[in-house]
Amino acid sequence: MSNKSLVALIVGIVVLLVGWNCFYIVSQTERAVLLQFGRIVDVDVKPGLHVKIPYFNQVRKFDARLMTLDSSTSRFLTLEKKALMVDAYAKWRVKDAETYYKATSGIKQIADERLSRRLEASLRDQFGKRTLHESVSGERDALMTEVTSVLNKAAEKELGVEVVDVRVKAIDLPKEVNRSVFDRMSSEREREAREHRAKGKELAEGIRADADRQKRVILAEAYREAEEARGDGDAKASAIYAQAYGMDQEFYGFYRSLRAYRESFADKRDVLVLDPSSDFFRYLKSPSLDKRRSRRSLVDRRGDRSGKGCYDASAGKFPAFLRLWEPCGRNLASRYV
Repeated sequence: MSNKSLVALIVGIVVLLVGWNCFYIVSQTERAVLLQFGRIVDVDVKPGLHVKIPYFNQVRKFDARLMTLDSSTSRFLTLEKKALMVDAYAKWRVKDAETYYKATSGIKQIADERLSRRLEASLRDQFGKRTLHESVSGERDALMTEVTSVLNKAAEKELGVEVVDVRVKAIDLPKEVNRSVFDRMSSEREREAREHRAKGKELAEGIRADADRQKRVILAEAYREAEEARGDGDAKASAIYAQAYGMDQEFYGFYRSLRAYRESFADKRDVLVLDPSSDFFRYLKSPSLDKRRSRRSLVDRRGDRSGKGCYDASAGKFPAFLRLWEPCGRNLASRYV
């Protein structure tokens, strides 16, 4: 190869390298700035193919897609001075390439670090304005909305980035206070349970007392009605007995004597010490009584003069109501029939 050919080859390679460095491409997912000796000459290079002066101009490209900042778990105090362990993250992207380059030199780690400090400060401020209940459940969405708004304003001004969203992944109690909080919650639940049980017992006692009162009233009314019915029955029975026994007093005395004999001589071992002239033996020792009078006292009041109303001599038996005293009254009946 001659010297001319070698020189031409070197010149061609140099021209090719210079031509290659004169062009650069910015994709749709990138933001870029054009520098000239370190000074920004184009703050917003559009996506596409562009030309630059080699060695005089430099291009810095940044990822314009949505990126995630996952902050570490931090300890915050609520309005009640109660500690909470909060784990949160933020979604952000480059909005102003010039400001972003000046603030971070285009290094994502620097942007994450500065944005993380801002996020922690915003969370501490918002948790410090709310109680434990509001932070955990009551106003959690409002808290994240306010943090997003505050952080976005500060990040656009200082870093040239847009904070799209901030979310709290978890809120926990510190390990050293978990047990004390659990004990306090347990004692509060036990107190509420005792209150409910006391109210239940009070209602139960009231219901039981009312039931007992109703029971006593019902029993008293039932007893009163029963006594009235029993009194009416006894009165009617007494009237019937008086009417029946008043129809023939001699027969009533005879009937009572038979009943007394039966009850007195029920057991063969019974011994009675009585005066023989006592009225108790009147129907056992008086064969001289007027048989006609006795007959009238034993016959049926409806006009039965044959004596069959009390004792049927031909059949040799007493009527049904005297058969219980038949052993001790048969001889007596034979005296008057």
